[in-house]
Amino acid sequence: MSIPDLIKTRLSKDRPMTSITLRIPVDVVDSMKSIALQRGFSGYQSLLKAYLSEGLRNDEVKFKFDPALRLMDALKKRGVAQEVLDDAVRELVSA
Repeated sequence: MSIPDLIKTRLSKDRPMTSITLRIPVDVVDSMKSIALQRGFSGYQSLLKAYLSEGLRNDEVKFKFDPALRLMDALKKRGVAQEVLDDAVRELVSA
């Protein structure tokens, strides 16, 4: 899925939802309640959703849409050995 398609999906209001249960320390929830009010959120759950969305967007860009990762996937599909790809990454990192 391309970035524009992903954005269109995320902006849709009629996406299916699910409920989850998280165990979070009481002091963390208290801090989120305080910060939520200061940031203009209606409650800590809205703030938590914002934190999750922000982190997810960052990771999706980093892991899903990173051109270098997409290139590595394309090379792997064309038979380039993982060892060769790993060597190339090590070379780039050490440069």
